[in-house]
Amino acid sequence: MTRVLTSAERTLAALRELILDGDLRPGTRLGEVELADRLGVSRTPVREALSRLAAEGLVQVVPNRGARVATWTVAELEGVFELRASLEPQLTGFAVARARQHDVDALDELAARMLEVGTPGPRQDLDALVPLNRAFHDRLVALADHPALAAALAAAIHPPIVLRNFHTYDEASLRRSLAHHAEIVAAVRAGDAEWAKAVMTAHICNARAVMVRAARDQHLRDQETS
Repeated sequence: MTRVLTSAERTLAALRELILDGDLRPGTRLGEVELADRLGVSRTPVREALSRLAAEGLVQVVPNRGARVATWTVAELEGVFELRASLEPQLTGFAVARARQHDVDALDELAARMLEVGTPGPRQDLDALVPLNRAFHDRLVALADHPALAAALAAAIHPPIVLRNFHTYDEASLRRSLAHHAEIVAAVRAGDAEWAKAVMTAHICNARAVMVRAARDQHLRDQETS
């Protein structure tokens, strides 16, 4: 029988998803009253959820100033992407050896849906791209079946996940990102781990260039207004 989630668990899951999907952007103030009204719960589960999310690194709690969605310095982001560039290609390579036809088909479908919603034009929906992108990367990690590397990656990628809302991508960078997903699927289908690792490395470098540039621009804007 399926266990019914408690109010605190539902609130935690809902807030985490709002942050990870970019609905609550980095730096956004997280008022307990406003969040409770938005989620239809009391302040108690909201307070508990904010405490848990702070422990996960997704929320920053400042004494006498309340909670905000976490932000990161340029140096912190660069460090995170260095870790990701060393871990995720390895996991992708392991995934190639374990992928079966239904896995390749599922990855192919995700890549196609990302291309459909992410390609610039009147039908573009960048917010819909976020969960599809996360599902694609999560499936590769699950396929790799390497718990130690997966745990290390999970600990490293919170900042890029939070910032991965694609609104900061210029058109050329976005098209590269979408093309990388399709090429990773081709490499997995061909059973070529080295090819898949190389494309994943390029994919992460592309994201790093976008995110670090955005963080630097934000830092300059903050300096100008301080």
